[in-house]
Amino acid sequence: MSFLWPIYYLGIQLYRLSIKVAARFNDKAYQWLNGRRQLAPVWKKLKDIQEQRIWVHCASLGEFEQGKPLIEALKEAYPDHKIVLTFFSPSGYNVRKNTPVADYVFYMPLDGPSASRRFIKAIQPKMVFFVKYEFWYFYGRYLAKKKIPFFCVSAIFRENQVFFKWYGGFFKQMLMRYNHLFVQDQASLKLLYKKAIAKVTVAGDTRFDAVSKIAAEHKSIADVEVFKSDRKLIVIGSSWKADMHVVENWIDAVADGFCFVIAPHEIKDEDIREVESKYNGMTIRYSKIDNKPLKDFKILIIDNVGLLSRIYRYADYVYIGGGFGVGIHNILEAAVYGAPIFFGPNYKKFNEAVELVKLKSAFTVQDSKDLLSVFNELKSDQIKYNQVCESNKKFVETRKGATKIIVDYLKINGIS
Repeated sequence: MSFLWPIYYLGIQLYRLSIKVAARFNDKAYQWLNGRRQLAPVWKKLKDIQEQRIWVHCASLGEFEQGKPLIEALKEAYPDHKIVLTFFSPSGYNVRKNTPVADYVFYMPLDGPSASRRFIKAIQPKMVFFVKYEFWYFYGRYLAKKKIPFFCVSAIFRENQVFFKWYGGFFKQMLMRYNHLFVQDQASLKLLYKKAIAKVTVAGDTRFDAVSKIAAEHKSIADVEVFKSDRKLIVIGSSWKADMHVVENWIDAVADGFCFVIAPHEIKDEDIREVESKYNGMTIRYSKIDNKPLKDFKILIIDNVGLLSRIYRYADYVYIGGGFGVGIHNILEAAVYGAPIFFGPNYKKFNEAVELVKLKSAFTVQDSKDLLSVFNELKSDQIKYNQVCESNKKFVETRKGATKIIVDYLKINGIS
């Protein structure tokens, strides 16, 4: 199937061309393109620096948060190695380009026979980790050729993915080039075994380690504590417009003993102004708190990035956005603290959501009426509410440890 690579490469080039066209009127596309141009001279200089490096690649911000506990563990296990962190998307790079967990942060050059070779020669990694959903033909081919240990972590596979179609032999090669695949569940392991891919270990999901570490740090947010005061707090995390249409009746219906934190998935001023207009005088932006009397407001709007995972600590109820669109966002950041979790119907690609729904400690809702019904049931039954909270905490606690499994594998197999 290697004869198909020219078609794959043509697709890559067409993608690059579409980005160049979109960059003229789309800011994200411009950042994607311009960021790679600006960083190329920087990573090329690494060829002349003598040091050992580990390369960790994340598609975007979510994958970085998933891979962060592994990066921290690698730094501890290999203190003489520098960490090279790459992102595919601007949403990951822009937020974490100054992260202290990595020594170098770059955009990943788009896959290609020469681009992959130049980048790998420049950073000279001793081992490479791709987080979850990152599969690139030429990068894998060159790493295999140079016998550089190459791993995929926190991966999850399903029968309907292109690797396992009758026409998917070319894409299956991408999986075969990994030295080892660390998957989230037994179903992925069985599927890979069935397809004659045997270098697999069920390690679990490193996100459980990530959220547990955040929770254990007990970092308080004074302004949120003052805002909540003696009220019950409902956090609406990573919300889209479709989610806001569902939660509006919820906001209108609850009594004065409740308050809300709204953290939009994309911080757009026009969307925030829309919420402010609807709830005139009841909202305050996090960036404009100053010395205002926070208890006088019903809604606190988070207009920055990076606080949400810590804000969940204060939540009595949580709504996670994305379920009426592309799919729900990270629910583990909330589950670790135990609050009941609600989300829309598009959640079935996320194992943790499916399992929590089965446990009846997370709830999928179809509309605002459905949301209010489940909420009122929990609000009026303290015993059930407490059971849900305890179930969510236990769910996260019993699934920690993926990071240790991966690092132990490296040590046992003498990979350095």
